Amino acid sequence: MILLSINNSSEVVAQKAGRFIESLTPAGFDEAKVEEQVIRKLIENLAAEGIHGEIAAVRGIHLQEKEIHLAEKMHVRRHDHF
Repeated sequence: MILLSINNSSEVVAQKAGRFIESLTPAGFDEAKVEEQVIRKLIENLAAEGIHGEIAAVRGIHLQEKEIHLAEKMHVRRHDHF
């Protein structure tokens, strides 16, 4: 299993859409938009290589150094098979 955490969503949105748009959008929205793009590209690239699997965007899992912390409440925001 691979766990990926994106830490600079706001900066990516600001870079792609501009600082003004970034200042109007909440951080959670920025994170979701960046995750959607990353998931879409991962699926495209992995499927092109003939790799089959599943991918999920999950709220409530946090990486901190070499530990995984689980929140009391977890939510699968998106789940796809490829």
